[in-house]
Amino acid sequence: MRHLKSGRKLGRTSSHRKALFRNMVTALIHRERIRTTLAKAKELRSHVEKTITLGKKGTLHAKRLARKMVLEKEAFTKLFGSLSERYAKRNGGYTRIIKIGHRLGDDAPMAFIELVDRESEAPPVTDKAEKKAAPKKAAAKKPEKKDEAKKEDKKKTEAKKAAPKKAAAKKPEKTEAKKTAPKKK
Repeated sequence: MRHLKSGRKLGRTSSHRKALFRNMVTALIHRERIRTTLAKAKELRSHVEKTITLGKKGTLHAKRLARKMVLEKEAFTKLFGSLSERYAKRNGGYTRIIKIGHRLGDDAPMAFIELVDRESEAPPVTDKAEKKAAPKKAAAKKPEKKDEAKKEDKKKTEAKKAAPKKAAAKKPEKTEAKKTAPKKK
């Protein structure tokens, strides 16, 4: 019986599973977003959250424990540097899993697992006046782009129209040269 045995085996030996999660934790800390299967993402969440909590502690013991999971030096310094500062006020829930459908080859459910409050995300607008003003500014810029695009399109069409005229002018010269040359038998 399998009572109180937590975690997924994922069809791997224990050493293979350890290596898999070490690599995935390192990749997630380094890139902040990775694409994997849903089962691996759900299992990876607990490993990453424990590692980030160690990064927030910042003690020598925490660094030694985190070094077991994080393999690259850059990811390790990021864990104890920028990530620990970013999540200093957060008590957990450092990751988010987003389902993205099924893989074409074997129909496995796929997902993105990412760190919340990533640097690439745009900060949410909190003031109501800013929310209303933002679409008006964007709408004002669009006609300028359209006018520029129309001018470019006109230039391209004029260039295309001029090109066949030049080619047509050259073709009769070639045919005349062929007519005037004597034929050898």
